[in-house]
Amino acid sequence: MPHLTLLRQIGVCGQIIPWNFPLLMWAWKIGPAIATGNTVVIKTAEQTPLSALVAATCIKEAGFPPGVNNILSGYGRPCGEAIAKHMDIRKISFTGSAQAGRA
Repeated sequence: MPHLTLLRQIGVCGQIIPWNFPLLMWAWKIGPAIATGNTVVIKTAEQTPLSALVAATCIKEAGFPPGVNNILSGYGRPCGEAIAKHMDIRKISFTGSAQAGRA
């Protein structure tokens, strides 16, 4: 079976991470996206927003341009829905339970 891989930027990637392993999930999500030339809007779990916020300061100190890594902290439904429905976000990555995804 032939396979096709396209190497191109997507643009803005919306990423939603769960409460467990917040820093590791943050790194797993943003690493590939930023390495391939995309920008990220990442929604942290409302229980664990500080890991991503502290890690974002490291990105800023490393000299990344403003707007490459964007953190959205807040309650699941309104923030997740805002990412999922935004017309400029071309890719969504969600890690969590099926129940949370349906909400």
